Amino acid sequence: MMMFGSIITIFAMLINVLLYGLGVYALILFIKLARRGIQALDIYLYEKRGERF
Repeated sequence: MMMFGSIITIFAMLINVLLYGLGVYALILFIKLARRGIQALDIYLYEKRGERF
């Protein structure tokens, strides 16, 4: 019975590490998307004012 409990604990820890990794990856993707959106907004505003980027 003791062995079964430790296997569940190790499995739960692996799932937690995987979820933390996915969270960091999603954060990096969101930051990249936000930077791209800010650049697109800057280009749009420059063109709207009559300037060229």
